[in-house]
Amino acid sequence: MEDRIYTVSQFNKMVKDYLEDNSNLKNFFLKGEISGVNYYKSGHLYFNLKDKNCQVKCTAFGYRYKKIPEDLKEGDSVKIFGDATLYEARGDFQIMVRHLEKENKMGALYEELERVKRELSAGGYFDQDKKRPMPSLPQTIGIVTSGTGAAVRDIINTAKLRYPNINLYVYPAKVQGPGAAQEVIKGIEILNRIEEIDVIIAGRGGGSIEDLWTFNEKDVALAYFNSKKPIISAVGHEIDILLTDFTADLRSSTPTHASEMVVPEKKKFQENLENREKYLKSFLKKYIHRKKDEIKSRRNSFVIKNFQRLIQEKNMEVIDKEREFSRTYESYLLKKRQEMEMKGEKLNALNPKNILKRGYSITTSKGRIIKNIHEINPGEILETTFYTGKATSVVKEIDVDEKDAV
Repeated sequence: MEDRIYTVSQFNKMVKDYLEDNSNLKNFFLKGEISGVNYYKSGHLYFNLKDKNCQVKCTAFGYRYKKIPEDLKEGDSVKIFGDATLYEARGDFQIMVRHLEKENKMGALYEELERVKRELSAGGYFDQDKKRPMPSLPQTIGIVTSGTGAAVRDIINTAKLRYPNINLYVYPAKVQGPGAAQEVIKGIEILNRIEEIDVIIAGRGGGSIEDLWTFNEKDVALAYFNSKKPIISAVGHEIDILLTDFTADLRSSTPTHASEMVVPEKKKFQENLENREKYLKSFLKKYIHRKKDEIKSRRNSFVIKNFQRLIQEKNMEVIDKEREFSRTYESYLLKKRQEMEMKGEKLNALNPKNILKRGYSITTSKGRIIKNIHEINPGEILETTFYTGKATSVVKEIDVDEKDAV
């Protein structure tokens, strides 16, 4: 078989003709999500159409005349009509778009992103009260980003410029494409194990939404949330759509900004310390002078000067009170004694024995006192109590005084 040797131009022309002559690659519809949208003043539109696994370049010449929408944006789900072709000069396979329609829903990737955002938000992963504060003066910073990109240089240069003594640990990780999510997660986990690290910066520089999508992965967002050390989401983008921005303790607009947020300027820090020192010295000086004045004032006060005399006066007052109490108490006792004697005399006068002593007696029958002759009967036994003793008698005869008869 004879060798076929083509020039690049010949080869690209042949491929272009093949594509454009193939009826299966003409007049077809294609559905997907838009990314990398670029409207040019020339009237041409360029974008990528993608699904979960692949993407293809698309070109729409004179898009205005084709009534193609002028507000296409990242993530829009569309249906296009066109033909497959090859741009010979660059060898780019592309779709020449003749018509484009928006679909009334977000792309599948964005729909999944919104679902995950709702799930994590409901689970409290975005709550402000779960955010850890940044250290005021970190000694050591851990960095998870590409080891060769501009982001790592920006973070290091900014940190060293602001505070030359800062220590930095860099975990070089893949930040886009297959396997990037796993490397970012591993980097966060490893830096968490290094005890001296005070804070972690994890992210990358700017790029298309496809380039940044690693930081929209649920597992990556959870790695930020589960970090034991304070962590900053440092991805170079302007639109708040990345999940790591919500689950991190702090969000920065760029890696450089993250370094500025967490690393104080040494010069300003020293100036602040010096100002605080001056303030404290001035405060203490004024405080000491004020206390000295208070002590001096107290020494000159009437109470201090006359303290001994005041004590003596108070002692005299106490003695006078004791004397007055003693006189009052003696008068009180005398009065109470007289009252007790009077009551004693009254009780003594009422004492039955004293009555019996004067010649009276008490007669009882079966325990009851006999007050009237009519209360006894002949033959009844009576007991009579005298001052010096008792006598028992039997009633033989009752003599009733007619004047007392009832």
